Amino acid sequence: MQVILKKDVQNLGEAGDVINVKDGYARNLLIPQNLAEVATKGALANREKNLERIKAKQEKMHQEALALTEKIQALVKLELSARAGESGKLFGTITTKKLAEELTSKLGMDIDKKSLTLDKPINKVGEYVMTVKLTSKVKTELPITVTASEILKEEIEEVAENSTSTEEVEE
Repeated sequence: MQVILKKDVQNLGEAGDVINVKDGYARNLLIPQNLAEVATKGALANREKNLERIKAKQEKMHQEALALTEKIQALVKLELSARAGESGKLFGTITTKKLAEELTSKLGMDIDKKSLTLDKPINKVGEYVMTVKLTSKVKTELPITVTASEILKEEIEEVAENSTSTEEVEE
C-alpha cells in the first residue's frame, strides 16, 4: 500500500515522503496514529501543494534542534548523585526519565525521554555517555558522571555470607 507520511517515522521516512508499506502496517499503525494517510490522487495533489510548507516546517525544526544541541554541548558534562552501596552499586537505576528531567531543569527546555539513549544502564557510580537524538538528522552525545551522594553499608551481602558459613558448619 502506498502512503504519505504526515510525521517523521523512525526507520521509515520523513513527513511528506511517499512510501510503500504492507497493508496491515498502514491500517493498524500508521493511519490510526495519524502518522500517514493513503496516497490517493487527491492526497498526492494536496501533498504537492503542501510540500513547501512541510519543508519549511522541517527546516525550522532542524534549526531549533541545532540550537538545542549547542546548549546541550555547552553543558560539557551532566553530573548526578545517587545513593550507593560500598561497592559503588546504586540503589536503583538512573533512568532516561530522570535524565530527561535533569536536562529539562538545566536547559529550561522540554527534553523527551524517548530522545535519550544509553549504551548501558546506569546502575553503578562512574562515567557514562548518553546520546540525545533530537531529529532524524541531529543528535549529540553528552557525558554523564554519577557519584555517590550517600554510601550505605550493604547488609544484604553480609547476611548472605553468614548464611553460607552456617550451612558449612551443619554439614
